Amino acid sequence: MFALPITEDAELRPLDPWLAEEFLAHLDRAREHIAPWVSPSFVATDLPSARAVLQRYADRWARDAGGIWGIWQAGTLVGGVMFVSFDVAVGVAEAGCWLEPGAEGRGLISRAVTRIVDWAVRERGIQRVEWRTNAENARSIAVARRLGMHHDGTLRQVYPGPAGRRIDIEVWSVLEPEWRGGSDVREHRVQ
Repeated sequence: MFALPITEDAELRPLDPWLAEEFLAHLDRAREHIAPWVSPSFVATDLPSARAVLQRYADRWARDAGGIWGIWQAGTLVGGVMFVSFDVAVGVAEAGCWLEPGAEGRGLISRAVTRIVDWAVRERGIQRVEWRTNAENARSIAVARRLGMHHDGTLRQVYPGPAGRRIDIEVWSVLEPEWRGGSDVREHRVQ
């Protein structure tokens, strides 16, 4: 198993299915906070559904089509990052994240996403990394900006939302030459 440090007391590690119990305990702490922003299928409510979420990402990893990594701070799982999709043949991946409220404001997500995007671009040849987020998710949009992504546009009324409203999705992206050329800006913003 590997662990990549992202701060003095936080690290990035694979979030494998055998960690379903720890993942579920984390989701129990984060559920209300992240539920408006992530897919309902992600917010597991029992051990079998938590294991199923992690197994879906393990299966994506095995097919070279995605992956999921947890962020542990002081030994506790507090959030994570993932490639929702990952297509080396086309050169496009979509990154995502989540974090429990007690871990916000420490730059954990920006640092963790930087690690996986850098790997995807430099090691795997990904040419475009997308970031799709609910247009009302100001924290997620701020991460995209800190990472040097560009706002490509807004997909209007893509998903059903609460109270019969439909949710707009903002699409942000960074291209391989921008990522490689923007490391000085990114490192400064993420510090």
